[in-house]
Amino acid sequence: MTTHRHLQLTFGPETVTAPIVYTMGKNYQVIPNIRRANIEQHVGWMVLDLEGEPADLDAATEYLKGLGIEVSSAEGDIVAG
Repeated sequence: MTTHRHLQLTFGPETVTAPIVYTMGKNYQVIPNIRRANIEQHVGWMVLDLEGEPADLDAATEYLKGLGIEVSSAEGDIVAG
């Protein structure tokens, strides 16, 4: 059963230019939807909506954390529409 997870990601200089959303979607069977983002040269943040099976969402979240990306819940912080 697919479900949604709403995440706030914070990037440091090591990951800000990496194609993490593409890689995550390709390798972890999740559908990412970038809701908001501000990516600068050395830092960035993103509000990301992920859709997928719970185990795939967990694996994708662990992938992000393994890259050193700060991951937190973004419940109630999603742009309507």
